Amino acid sequence: MSTRPPSGRSRAPDRPSTVQSGRRGLVANGGARFAPTAETLRSLPRTPNGDHAQEGLSKWAPAMEETTEKREDCPACRADALILKSIDPLVSEPTWPALTIADLFSGCGGLSLGLQRAAYESECSMDVRLALDSDRTAMDVYGGLFPTANTVCKPIEEVLDGEMDSPPTATEIELAEKVGPLDFMLGGPPCQGHSNLNNHSRRDDPRNGLYLRMARAAEVLSPSAIIIENVPTVTYDVQKAVQRTIKYLEESLEYTVGAGVVDLSNVGVPQRRRRHIILALKDADTDAQKLVDGLKSPICEHVPRTVRWAIADLEDEPSCGIFDTASTPYPVNQSRIDWLFDNDESNLPNRLRPPCHRSDHSYTAMYGRMDWDLPAQTVTTGFNSMGQGRYVHPSRRRVITPHEAARLQTLPDFVNFRAVSARKHLAKLIGNSVPPLLSYAIGRSLIPVLRGMPQSTREAGGPDQSFERLGG
Repeated sequence: MSTRPPSGRSRAPDRPSTVQSGRRGLVANGGARFAPTAETLRSLPRTPNGDHAQEGLSKWAPAMEETTEKREDCPACRADALILKSIDPLVSEPTWPALTIADLFSGCGGLSLGLQRAAYESECSMDVRLALDSDRTAMDVYGGLFPTANTVCKPIEEVLDGEMDSPPTATEIELAEKVGPLDFMLGGPPCQGHSNLNNHSRRDDPRNGLYLRMARAAEVLSPSAIIIENVPTVTYDVQKAVQRTIKYLEESLEYTVGAGVVDLSNVGVPQRRRRHIILALKDADTDAQKLVDGLKSPICEHVPRTVRWAIADLEDEPSCGIFDTASTPYPVNQSRIDWLFDNDESNLPNRLRPPCHRSDHSYTAMYGRMDWDLPAQTVTTGFNSMGQGRYVHPSRRRVITPHEAARLQTLPDFVNFRAVSARKHLAKLIGNSVPPLLSYAIGRSLIPVLRGMPQSTREAGGPDQSFERLGG
C-alpha cells in the first residue's frame, strides 16, 4: 500500500464553472463556441521572469498545489489553455504582413503551429513556402492546418541533394527560386538514432546524418533565423553532426548561434521533456545565446504544469473513433492496471513486471500510472502501451487516448487527426511532434526583431512582453 499522501488522482478533477473545456472547443457562459482573437491573446500578457520576476509576483501557491481557479487567473496559463482547447484555428487578417517560413522534417506541424501563434499575436500572417517530410500521413495533417502551404512529401536528401560547401545542384537552385526569401527555417531531424531508448544503433545511426541536411538547407535557402530541435543526447553522435552544423553555420554562413538543452516544462509543456535547441540568426539585432538561455526561465509561477491542466476535461470524453479511444490492453496488462488502482500505487513492483523488465533498471516509469498533480513523463510514440512508459491514466483504468497525448504535447484541439485511420500512425504523428509552445516562446521574441520593431516598442508590452524574459 502506498505511503504517499492522498493525491486526489482517483476522483473526478475539478472543472471551472465559467468556462467548460472539451473536444468541442471552449464554451463561454452563453454557450457559444469561440476562437481566440489576436486582441484577446494580447490582453493576456505574460509575466516576465528571471531577474525581473521578483516585481509584482502573485501570492499563489507553488505549481504542484495550484488549484484550477488560480491557474485561470494566470495570464500565461489562461492564454495557453485558450489555444490548446479551441477547435478553431487562428485566422490572420489579409492586410497583415506575411512571415515566410520553411519547415523541414515537419511532421504534423508542431513547430509551425507555435510560430504561427507568435506571428498572430504580432499581427503577422504566415506564408509556408516549404513544408517537407517523407511521411504522407504527416503531410496530409500539415496540409489541413496550412492549406496554402507548399507541402513536399519526399526524403530531404532528394530535395537538398548537394554536399555542404559545394555549388547548389539544379534541384536546389529550383527549390531556392520557388521558396524565395525566408524569415524562419524550422527543423526537427529524426531523433530515434540519438535516443537513449534506442539500444541498437545509438550514437551511430544512419539517420543521425540527416541533421547535417539542416546546414545544407541554410546554405541553399539563407533564412534569417533557424530553429533546430532534437533530443539532448544528439551531441553524443559519433558523426559530430551537431558540432559540425554549428561550426558550419558560424564560420561558413556567418550566423550567430545559440545552443543548449532546455526543459520544455519551463515554456509551459506539461511534461518532463528536455530538448537540445539550436537557434541561428543572421543580421539580427539580438543575442542568439541569450534567447536560448532565456528558455530556461519559467514562463510563470505555475510551471511545471500538470497532467490535470492539460487533460482533466477529457477524463470521460465520449469515444468517437480512435482519437478519443484508448487502446485495448492485453489481459495481463489490464491486470497490472487494476493492481495499480486497487493498491493506489504509481509504480508497478518488479515481481509484476515481465521477466525482461525485472532486473536492475532505471526505467521505473514503465508500467506506471500518471499523477494528476505532476507533469507527464516524455510523451513518445509508445503512449498506447503501459509497457512503454508511465501512460496509465491517473483516474481511469486505461492508458491515455491519442487525444490526451496530443494535449500533453500541447497540440491544439483544432489539429485534425480524425482522418488518420490507423492507431500506429496517430501514435507516430503525436509522439514525434515538437510541442508548439517551444517555437511559440522563441517566436514571441524573434518576430518583432525580424519585423524591425523598434526596441522601445518591444519593451512597452502588448503581444511581446516576454521579449525581455527571453533575452532580447
